[in-house]
Amino acid sequence: MDEVKVVVAHSERATLRVGDVFLKVDADQARIDVEVEAMSLAPVPTPKVLWRKPPVLAVAALPGTTLGRLGGPSTGSPAAWAAAGAAIRKLHEAPLPPWAGRRRRSPDELVAELDGECELLVTNGVLPADLVTRNRQVAEAALRPWIPAFTHGDLQIDHVFVDGDEVTGIIDWSEAGRGDALFDLATLTLGHEEHLDDVIAGYGTDVDLDVIHAWWSLRSLLGVRWLVEHGFDPFAPGCEVDVLRSRM
Repeated sequence: MDEVKVVVAHSERATLRVGDVFLKVDADQARIDVEVEAMSLAPVPTPKVLWRKPPVLAVAALPGTTLGRLGGPSTGSPAAWAAAGAAIRKLHEAPLPPWAGRRRRSPDELVAELDGECELLVTNGVLPADLVTRNRQVAEAALRPWIPAFTHGDLQIDHVFVDGDEVTGIIDWSEAGRGDALFDLATLTLGHEEHLDDVIAGYGTDVDLDVIHAWWSLRSLLGVRWLVEHGFDPFAPGCEVDVLRSRM
């Protein structure tokens, strides 16, 4: 019998691996609806949907290995990072999906959320005030209107699979929708700034680096408390708190 491996689990959802099958358990069926439709529309390799029986979605494992992980070394070559950039550009140039995405917010909504979160981080003693203040300043560059693109919405480094220098698939599409293309690029390179140039080379067009840096700060500021509350460690070396410290 294949071993059951817990890939990730928290109060919102859980993902298990049994042999070559991933089982995603999610009580929010709207999130699974988005994931299935996004994978059918995205012009990049995605996992094959094997079956769906709420609250479980079964998808096939992808060949290759993840590009790396946050807080750990990248296992991908510079060419693999560039290939990821090229795949993301293809996604961003695809026709827009018919939904806005679960976490797409206007700049004004983001300002209100970010300011509230920054206040909580300081008053609750989670992070020092100078670290929060500096990164709130950096994050300002992301708080501007953008042209919507077909975005993944949660393009973490371990959601991209590569085999050699080829992208074999991208997983976890539940946050996909119309959004800011630079948010995807920033999410992929979070904690791996050394590969930003490789990704941009593959992406094939100029990007505003200040906005990339801003999304690093913004995503990290908004994520620290949630991660702690759900059993993750944003203070681990190379993770979100170190990303914030790198902006000082």
